[in-house]
Amino acid sequence: MRPLILIVDDEAQILRFLGHALAAAGYDSCTATTGAEALAQVAARKPDLMILDLGLPDTDGKAVIETLRQTSALPVIVLSARDQEMEKIMALDLGADDFVAKPFAIGELLARLRVCLRAAPAQGNRLRLGPLVIDAAAHEVTRDGVALHLTPKEFDLLAALAESPGRVLTHRQLLSRVWGPAHVEDVPYLRVFIGQLRAKVEENPSAPTLILTEPGVGYRGAPG
Repeated sequence: MRPLILIVDDEAQILRFLGHALAAAGYDSCTATTGAEALAQVAARKPDLMILDLGLPDTDGKAVIETLRQTSALPVIVLSARDQEMEKIMALDLGADDFVAKPFAIGELLARLRVCLRAAPAQGNRLRLGPLVIDAAAHEVTRDGVALHLTPKEFDLLAALAESPGRVLTHRQLLSRVWGPAHVEDVPYLRVFIGQLRAKVEENPSAPTLILTEPGVGYRGAPG
């Protein structure tokens, strides 16, 4: 069965273009032009992923994400002309999986879509990030069978990135997850720990391939 992609946008040209591009890439699609219609389609059609514009006629797309996340983990890629850094951060903090700015390259959008569809809840207590194996039960990280010595916070940070490979996690999301809500503004502190973690897990910390920076927004674990 071909994955079903819900396209939410009020521009007919975008709906047609994406519908043709997705069909050519092996996906089925359905559409919605308002936030209310999008949420109704999620309930009725059970899509595998949503591509969401923020500028909808009845509501802001961020409100759609917020409502959706109360009941669903459906992957959401925001596709919007609002490419300001704060718009990206707000959408990702509310639960979007990725953000692609208009105008966009269809190849990049399809690549991001494949990453989101591949990402799945970890099986058992083990996560993988490239050559790293992360054992949550044993609180152990190995590379090619050799144990790496991480501090508890470094381990938690790596596990957070490995749980959703390819998905951007904002500074606030990572700080809240690892250090708690009282530390969501401590971005310099996070950068220090990311540097320490890269020094332990990357083959070349100055050119990281496992822990990638999304400038001004946060970090993402390398997709599988």
